[in-house]
Order: sequence, then structure tokens, then C-alpha cells
Amino acid sequence: MVAVTSQRLGRMLGPLPGRGPLYAELAERLRLLAVDGRLPDGVRLPAERELAGALGLSRTTVAGAYALLRELGCLKSVRGSGSYVVLPERPAGAAPDEAGVLDLTKAAMPAASPVADCVRRAADALGPELARSGYEVIGLPRLRIAVAEHYAARGVPTDPDQIMVTTGVQHAIALVARTLLSPGDRAAVEQPTYPHAMDTLQAARARLVALPVTPAGWDLEAAAAAFRATSPALAYTMPDFHNPTGASLDPAGRERLARLAERHRTVLVADETTALLDISRGPLPPLAAFAPGSVTLGGLAKLAWGGLRVGWIRAPRAMVGRLAQARTSLDLGTPVLEQLVAAELLERQDVLVAERRHRLGEGLAALGGALAERFPGWAWTAPGGGMSVWADCAPLSSSQLVVAARARGVALTAGPRFGMDGAFEHRLRLPFTASPDELRQAVAAIADAASDASSGPARPPLIAV
Repeated sequence: MVAVTSQRLGRMLGPLPGRGPLYAELAERLRLLAVDGRLPDGVRLPAERELAGALGLSRTTVAGAYALLRELGCLKSVRGSGSYVVLPERPAGAAPDEAGVLDLTKAAMPAASPVADCVRRAADALGPELARSGYEVIGLPRLRIAVAEHYAARGVPTDPDQIMVTTGVQHAIALVARTLLSPGDRAAVEQPTYPHAMDTLQAARARLVALPVTPAGWDLEAAAAAFRATSPALAYTMPDFHNPTGASLDPAGRERLARLAERHRTVLVADETTALLDISRGPLPPLAAFAPGSVTLGGLAKLAWGGLRVGWIRAPRAMVGRLAQARTSLDLGTPVLEQLVAAELLERQDVLVAERRHRLGEGLAALGGALAERFPGWAWTAPGGGMSVWADCAPLSSSQLVVAARARGVALTAGPRFGMDGAFEHRLRLPFTASPDELRQAVAAIADAASDASSGPARPPLIAV
């Protein structure tokens, strides 16, 4: 059973607001961490005495918080075993995918218009593949050639042997981590960052090193200091329309990051999931143009459709061989039909890019207008592309705001989900992937939720402790 240490939980909790009984404040913070997914279902909490010592509270206070959580159905205690998080049941009608609830936890759009036709064309092209085994660990030659041509067109000559097709970008991240990391290795990650990448690196038992990023860009001085101090084995970066900030690393920054990695023998892993979602920035050379030994991840989930689980890895040939060896213990390749669909879509890349640019541009304009009207005090930077705005919602707690917003019909993800150990509590990721009308309605609902959150959570009745 997975357990969270008292030290880590203390960092996740942060300072208690002090607006009521301490046991109730602590219980509310723990409940918010569970609802927001930062304390997974079934994780074991520290013993009462241990957590009390880490937080500088009395054991009675922690015992009262645990008792209240058990009463609320958020905690299960087993004698001799410990106390385990239990996710509270979602009220009827509150699931993000149900009618009437706008899900902004995912930065994703419905399928682009060419997808259906490409599926039909792929089905028509399936015949010759049916005469073969269907097992292609590194991917169909047709798709690998198309991906290689995609990189060559962006100024990075690529051989098809440098491409491995994966079952989405998340699969690619997991495969790279499995291949390049050993338990205890350092892995540098941007802060904030794509949360599932962070989860994957932690699952590989890597020790994470923070590389600070803001909507204004990368703190390369801090990155240089982190590289000098730790010489990470791997550095995961999202240099184009970074998730969640929307920032892009300029060519000089890419050159400097490449030299840092080279100096410290760090493998750069560039996630280009959002690289083609350009609204107003203009093209930039891929990070691979500055770092020939780097690994580049790409896919079609954001550009075409999230239901098409096809991605790829571009890497030196020798590394592709290592990746293939590591992969066979996980799976034996990506489904053939989906690869054919991806190949068809890459032939229509210009259409996809233009369509997404138009939709995302409209969404960003609608979201920006609504935020200016409803939250003039919030600080945020309009990105040149990508899919989300990284808003500073201070003095509000984004964890509390997320819970209040769900009650108002909008599902959001709090800022700390994108950071280490409870950072970014006053930050909120707001995707602009929904329709303009939906985004305006969502911001109006979030404004109502902000009013709810500002008044503080409803206090449970006092219990004897």
C-alpha cells in the first residue's frame, strides 16, 4: 500500500488559514487534497503522533481531524494497519462528463474535421497489412517515414530509423523513463509541469529536480544551478507552449539548455505535444536542432483528437534500439489501424493546424475577455499558442476554488496538481479549448464559486477532542 510521509504531507498542506478550530482546518485541507487527486484513493496517511510532530500541532488536533474525516467518509482507519484515504462519493449529477457540467480539467478539443475521413481512408488501406503479422514494435514504416518527413520539414533531418511509434505521448514518456532512469537517478522537470509526466518520473523512482518556469519564460540561471548541483540523468521539458503556463523557450534559451545538458551528460526529453498549436507566435526551431542527442516526443492527441492514441519518439538510432528492447516487456506495438489513421492525418497537417489555430484563437479571446470582466485583479499572460492560461488567483486558494466550482457546474484542476509538494496554491490552469460561449459561462460560474470560496468552507459542528 502506498504511503505519504509526514514531511511530504506537511509541504502539501501548507500553512493552515486559522479561520476556525485547527482540527477542522486540518481536516478540510486533507479533504481538499483527496478531492483534487493529490492524495490518491487508498494512500496511507502518517500516524497521528508522527504528523503532529511534523506540523507542530498537538496529537489531539490531528486525532480530531482524522475523526472528522472518518465521519465524513473520507478516511478509513484499520487497527494495527493505519489510516487510509477514501475518496468521497461524487454527488449525483456532479461527474464532469455528465450533462450540465463543463469539464475544464482536460485541455482537449473534439475531433478535428479531417479525422472521420482519415479513419475511412485508413480502413480502406488496411487490406495489405492484414496479410502481415501486425507486430511492429517500432511502428509501421509508412508512419515512421511520415513522422521523419515532418521533422525534416521543420529543419531537423531525420531518418525513419530514428522514429518509434508509441501508443500516445504518455506511453512515450513512460517508455523513455523506463529506459533511461534507474531508481534514485535525478530527473529535472519544469515547475510547474504536465502532472502525468511528473507522476511517471516519480513512478520510476527518480528524484525530481525543479526547473522554474513562469508565463514570462524559463529561469535559466536557476536551471544552470540545478544542473551543476545534481547532474540529472534526464531533463523533461516542454519548450513550445508549455503546459500549463503557455510559455515558449526562445532560440537562445534552447541553445543554452542544450549546452547545459551536454555539459552534464543529461538527456534532454522535449515534449512537443502542443508544438503545432500556434496562434500568434510563429515557428521556432525544435529543441533537437540544438541538441542532436536529445529525445523528442510527439503525437496527435492535441492536434487531431484525444481518442487517437498514437504518438512517437524521435531519438538517436542506438537509443531507439534500447527503447525497443525495453518496450517488449510492456507491449508489442501500437495498433495498426490507428497508425494508418495517423499517417493519413499527417498528410493533412496543414488543414489540422489551420483549424486548431482558428478555434484556439477564438477560445483565448473569449476567455481573456471574460477574465478581464469578472476577475480584473487576476494576473495572467496571454500565450502565443497552446491550450491554457496560467492565472494567478491570489488571494484565493485554488484548491478551495476548485471544490466550489464543481458545485457550480465547472470541473477544474487546482494549481498544486502541476507542481511539487503543494506549490502553486494560488495558481489555476484555465484551458481555452471549449467553445467561446462555454468559456464565458464557465468564467461566470467560477466568479460565483470564488464568492463561495472567499466566505470559507462550511464549518462542521464541534466535536469533543
